[in-house]
This record gives sequence, C-alpha cells and structure tokens, in this order.
Amino acid sequence: MKISVEKIGILSAIVGLSLSGAASAEVKVATVDMQRAIQSVAKGKKAKEQLEKEFNAKKKELQAEEASIKKMGEEFKKQSLVMSDEARSKKQAELQDRIMKFQELTAKSQVEIQTKERDLTQPIVGKLRVIISELAKKKSYSLVLEKNENTVLYSEDKDDLTDDLIHSFDQQTKS
Repeated sequence: MKISVEKIGILSAIVGLSLSGAASAEVKVATVDMQRAIQSVAKGKKAKEQLEKEFNAKKKELQAEEASIKKMGEEFKKQSLVMSDEARSKKQAELQDRIMKFQELTAKSQVEIQTKERDLTQPIVGKLRVIISELAKKKSYSLVLEKNENTVLYSEDKDDLTDDLIHSFDQQTKS
C-alpha cells in the first residue's frame, strides 16, 4: 500500500509542476496497457509461443522425474521393513539426494524460463517505448502512464493509446 501511495504522490507532484509551470497550457495524459500490448503484437505472440513450448518441455521433464522419485519413495517404504539398517540408510540417502537434485533442477528451470522471457520481451518493450514516444508527440500528450490495476484506476478510453501502439508496432515490424 505504501508504494501505491508514493506513486500517487509522485504523479500528483509531476502533474502539479506541469500545471504550475504552464498554467495556460493544456496537460494531456494518456495511458498504455504494456502487458496487453506485449501479448497482442505479432512478435509478442511468437515469443509467448516459444516460451510455452520450452516451458511445457521442461514441465514434462520435471513431471517424469517427480513420478520416478515418488515411485522410488513408495518402493523404499515397502522394502524398508526387510532391509538392514545400513541398506535402509543408504537407500534413504539416495532418495534424499535425488529429491535435492530435483529441487535444484526445478529452481534452475524457473530461472532459465524467466531469463528467456526477459530476453525475448526486452527488445519488444524497447521498440514499444519508442513508438509510445512517437504517438505521444503526434497526439500532443504531455504524459503517458502505464495502465494497470496498481497505478491507473480510471482513464477515458479516448486517452488509451494501447490499440494504436499495437497497430503501429505490427506495421513497423512487418517482415
């Protein structure tokens, strides 16, 4: 909650300074839903497909390993009553080692997917920012805010540049 209050305070200060510095000039504020823009442009859809493909492959690999570990654990439970203490300890250590490796693999996979997502979306975001700047200048907006639940609670549809942004991005990046 504190962050949202700070953002609102900063926004109020920016708008206040703009109004006081140019009392007669009109301040126009637009919004852009960056998440929707990224997911809607052709390159964003392609990046999402690629990420989903890689995610599903990793998920399948992890599920197979998880099933194997569960099976190993069930077998250990069944056999532990007839095992010697030494054999039981050895088998339990093997099982724990495999569980730890599985957890490490899961964490590594999550980091890889996040890194891949950042690598795929960063160029898209950069290009979107350039287009936002062009659209804002063309339509005489003084300020463009990212529209999401935490920062912009209301804005008029006429001041939402998202559709124009998506259209311009796809036009400029057609290949």
